[in-house]
Amino acid sequence: MNKKLLLLLAALCLIAITVGLFFLGKNTCNLTRDKKCLPGSQAGMLVQVQEEEAKGNLLAAKAAYQELVSNHFNSPEVMNWQKKIEAINVRLLFSSVVTPGSKLYEIKPGDTLSKIAREFKTTADLIKKSNNFSDDRINPGRKIKVWTQPFNVLVDKSQNILILESGGEVIKVYIVSTGMNNSTPVGNFKITDKIVNPPWFKPGEPEPIPPGSPENILGTRWLQLDIPSYGIHGTTDPKSLGKQVTQGCVRMANADVEELYAIVPVGTEVTIAD
Repeated sequence: MNKKLLLLLAALCLIAITVGLFFLGKNTCNLTRDKKCLPGSQAGMLVQVQEEEAKGNLLAAKAAYQELVSNHFNSPEVMNWQKKIEAINVRLLFSSVVTPGSKLYEIKPGDTLSKIAREFKTTADLIKKSNNFSDDRINPGRKIKVWTQPFNVLVDKSQNILILESGGEVIKVYIVSTGMNNSTPVGNFKITDKIVNPPWFKPGEPEPIPPGSPENILGTRWLQLDIPSYGIHGTTDPKSLGKQVTQGCVRMANADVEELYAIVPVGTEVTIAD
């Protein structure tokens, strides 16, 4: 074999090696990650979900986290992945992305946020957050995202959690406090009223304790149930969450009850179970 042919073969081999290394480098998982980075592996899927989140592809990121939970349900990270899914669910609710359970609606002359909310059994707060409205002003002809699917709330007293559901899907799980001595009533109820910064009518006191007072245990929001004196509310004592310590109401962190308040309309069904 002559010298020119040997040089040509050597050059072709070098090109093949270079191209191969290039594509290995382009692979999401490199050789230093060994078999852990094979497609469908936990490490490989984590890289994928991080890439989707970085690009702002919330639906793709959620799907990837759901696949992680399904394929690696024995991982100690499952609860963290589930919390990631819940966080994405809320971000999607409060974004303009149209997902199952929502639709695009064209604002008509004479419409108001409260009128649209009543028509679709949603909340004006959720419409505002979903469409990044800074106030209540809306313009006819504009298309906006409106949530159309009912929400349901389940309170599990045995675990002191509140589960927000819609269309059979768990949107988010919140840590709550329930009644001491198992005093929170069990059954099916509905939200009949919603109050921002509620006063507290403390038993035996002639005047209500105003909102903002350290003595007002109701926090920043009140969701009245169709059973007198019972509701879902915030707290001035977040350390008590996760325990059975209330007089019978369901107590949430203020940030959580404000989030729930914005999402669920009057009429939402609430099931409380032991």
